[in-house]
Amino acid sequence: MVTNLAKASVPLVVFDTNPAASAALGQLPGVAVVASPADVASQATVVFTCLPNDAIVREVYLGAGGIAAGARAGLVTCDCSTVSPESTLALHRALAAKGITHLDTPMLGSQPQAVSGEIFFIVGGDAAKLETIAPYLSIMGKLHMHVGPPATGNRVKLLHNGLAAVVSVAVAEALAVCVQSGVDPYVFYDVVMNGGGMAYGRYFDRRVKRMLDGDFSPTFAVELMRKDAGLALDQARAANVPTPMLEETKRTYDAAVEGGWGREDFSAVTHVIEQRIGRKVSRK
Repeated sequence: MVTNLAKASVPLVVFDTNPAASAALGQLPGVAVVASPADVASQATVVFTCLPNDAIVREVYLGAGGIAAGARAGLVTCDCSTVSPESTLALHRALAAKGITHLDTPMLGSQPQAVSGEIFFIVGGDAAKLETIAPYLSIMGKLHMHVGPPATGNRVKLLHNGLAAVVSVAVAEALAVCVQSGVDPYVFYDVVMNGGGMAYGRYFDRRVKRMLDGDFSPTFAVELMRKDAGLALDQARAANVPTPMLEETKRTYDAAVEGGWGREDFSAVTHVIEQRIGRKVSRK
């Protein structure tokens, strides 16, 4: 995402806890690497963050050396992380007290879409600030949509990822039944892909052939989808909506992390189903 902004000649100030990432970014034209999130905020008019979880988001924004410590009034902050709505609302309130506008801008897409500039941004917060950030969203992504007040972006993202997690487990179960029943899984793949039926979906398109070929190299990790499924489950419980399918999905993702597959692609939740039937779905 930084690379795409730099290619578009956007002057950037960046921070990353990974020294190798910082060094690589520092080689890009117009990119200055600084020592802390506070240093970024002190030199920027718009700040984007992309972080793993609620605790790290709070620390980066409100901790010592965080964004709030270095920001000037009028700063617009955009958090692309998938975090709880409650965390976003707490940040929104804390930053508003300092004259900072905070938007939740979670993303649909993984590493390949970030590289190609095809991320979809879901924007929650002050719609009047959309004009300020839209030029940058258009460079990093193909589309963006304002969906409502603060934390609505996170709520929509959790609905999306909760559903995606359920789909991933359902597909793994279908493939398990396929191989146990003596059906060639590649034949099943071709039927779903080309038959025009309702089982077709983007996950099936992007993942099943890879899974059957034994490729679980990560573009979005099991451990991250497990986190998102848990947040989606929390959201459902807060809304008093029973979600037994999502609960079972979360248990399956827990088993995938406990089984040692947390760093593999989230399609590796299939390994849990393989473990249950005592055989591989893939031929490798």
